[in-house]
Amino acid sequence: QVQLVESGGGLVQPGGSLRLSCAASGSIFSIGVMEWYRQAPGKERELIATITSGFSTYYADSVKGRFTISRDNAKNTVSLQMNSLKPEDTAVYYCKAAVKFANYWGQGTQVTVSS
Repeated sequence: QVQLVESGGGLVQPGGSLRLSCAASGSIFSIGVMEWYRQAPGKERELIATITSGFSTYYADSVKGRFTISRDNAKNTVSLQMNSLKPEDTAVYYCKAAVKFANYWGQGTQVTVSS
């Protein structure tokens, strides 16, 4: 089994920055693609960033140019650097990781962007 734990969420003002981290533990041989999703109240969960085992990245148009995803394979972690935050970025942020043929989700961390 694999466990994922997100950290780094909180309250930030518009235009501010925040860095999220997700650590994987458990029965891990190697991790494939790692992703960040977010879900705002009353809305569907959306994919916002992806990083492959070869360090290729993908970003949703809504965060492109403002967010940066990265990973540290030695530490089994994935991070999300969020800059120029907007109120519409307010959501619960979840990390997802592929290990073998299974996908694992974290519990989520709240990000609130408000004055």
